[in-house]
Amino acid sequence: MSLPTIDHRDEVYEDPLDLMNEIESLKKEKDATLLAHFYIDGEIQEIADFTGDSLKLARDAVNVKTSTIVFCGVHFMAESTKILSPEKTVLLPDLTAGCSLADSCQYGDLDQFQKQLRAEGRDFETVAYINTSARVKSLCDWIVTSGNAREIIDRVPADKEILFVPDQHLGRYLQEVTGREMILWPGSCMVHEIFSIQDMLRAKKNNPGSLVLAHPECPHPILEVSDIIGGTEKLRQYVMSVKEPGIFLIATEANMIHPLQKSAPQHTYIPVPGIMASSGETCACNRCPHMAKNTLQKVRDCLKYGKPEIEWQPYFDQAKDVLQKSLLQ
Repeated sequence: MSLPTIDHRDEVYEDPLDLMNEIESLKKEKDATLLAHFYIDGEIQEIADFTGDSLKLARDAVNVKTSTIVFCGVHFMAESTKILSPEKTVLLPDLTAGCSLADSCQYGDLDQFQKQLRAEGRDFETVAYINTSARVKSLCDWIVTSGNAREIIDRVPADKEILFVPDQHLGRYLQEVTGREMILWPGSCMVHEIFSIQDMLRAKKNNPGSLVLAHPECPHPILEVSDIIGGTEKLRQYVMSVKEPGIFLIATEANMIHPLQKSAPQHTYIPVPGIMASSGETCACNRCPHMAKNTLQKVRDCLKYGKPEIEWQPYFDQAKDVLQKSLLQ
């Protein structure tokens, strides 16, 4: 059965300010709260009731008082919101807003690999990055975000091996900072994979005194030459702590610059260029195409029509236990 979506192929131009005003009115009319991830377009962040990284938004969603939550992000985030707030109506502006990381770790593949490890006598716990489907989460012992990953790794018993899925780059970084060896799943984020080390070094050379801020989803060569490594909230807190105006090169989704500028406007922020693997051409392609599916028009329409909605699934019950233990306790 195909998922219900609203067809926007024939979208006509509408004034952004008019759309923003209409959304504000619809939020009141429909008793709705709007949550937006830091990787969403700045216009949507401006009218959101809560903005943040995956960890903050998961916690914010639990405390929402309205009957409806509109989650401007990607599918796994809206799923997690529904799982943690089952009594709420959870809407996602575009159900096709997926995640390359989540796609890289399918339920059947993980289930088979776990069975293989157990057959070999391996005693392990599975730690999953939040960028996974709810079905995959139902197979896991812990869920982490880039904001709480180190803390959760420390909670895994020392006598257990760790199977870390799906992000090999975040897993490798966590191995370094925690000293725990891990079995790494070979997944990666399409946005963070494309950063060009050569162009980043050139940008650093062209901006003397600049610092590179990188998300731990970036490949190891990028992290090796970065000055600050952290999840989106850690990066935001860092620039706020620096009072003297500076220049920061940002190696994560380009929309992250919006909350950085809003939180610490004294600085200059420059997105690190990406490189297109197919042609080797440098591009401004450090945008997540899935996050970009969230538009003001789609936000307005999902509020207006009450769809697309995240429906409760049988495997949500098992995923709920691990999400609550990992993110809320």
